Amino acid sequence: MTRKKRSLAENVADNILAMITIDKKFSSGDKLPNEIELSEVLQVSRTTLREAIRILVAHNVLEIYRGKGTFVKNNLDLNEDLGLKELSTLQPDVKDLYEMRLIFEPQSAYYAAKRANDRELERILYYGRLEEELILKKEDRTEAEQAFHKSIAKATHNEFMNRLMPILYQAIDKGVLLSDTNEEMIQNTLNDHRMIMEFLAKRDAEGAKTAMKLHIIHAMRGFGIIE
Repeated sequence: MTRKKRSLAENVADNILAMITIDKKFSSGDKLPNEIELSEVLQVSRTTLREAIRILVAHNVLEIYRGKGTFVKNNLDLNEDLGLKELSTLQPDVKDLYEMRLIFEPQSAYYAAKRANDRELERILYYGRLEEELILKKEDRTEAEQAFHKSIAKATHNEFMNRLMPILYQAIDKGVLLSDTNEEMIQNTLNDHRMIMEFLAKRDAEGAKTAMKLHIIHAMRGFGIIE
């Protein structure tokens, strides 16, 4: 079946959502910039922006207060609809978490390479480079790594993958913590992420899938999960 082509307003809505959930530019309860300013930032017409905001209001992400502006909803919970909130509070071991990553993330990279729009691809590459910079400076890279992988999941345009990310964050957080003193694992992360970004930039879906699989396998070997 041919996948339905997304409208410009849907892409803009996705970008605003990414600004909230990945870039952390806005938090629950925050007011968005006014229509003129935000349309300039997003480089779209005010008509398209209004339609994008209507989409996010309908999906319970934003709310409009007449005379006051548009705000991020205080009860924003992206796991609620699919019943994954309870799963995200579980504390599985590293082996379970990385097996889950191995099942989902290579295919996520595959679809991101095929479906990412230019702005989504730009976001992925930005966070990949930021993480590399933090690694080389020996600074905490947890948030940058989360944003890198979440940007890839977002670019699949598959809602289940986006809602699964809070669970996968547990693996990412533990991975960063456990690998910080292992120079071989850190170097593998640098090399693997560069390879993932290279294939994504070329929109090579099979290459991105293989690179992501190798990245997770390298981590699993580093932790002694697999031989």
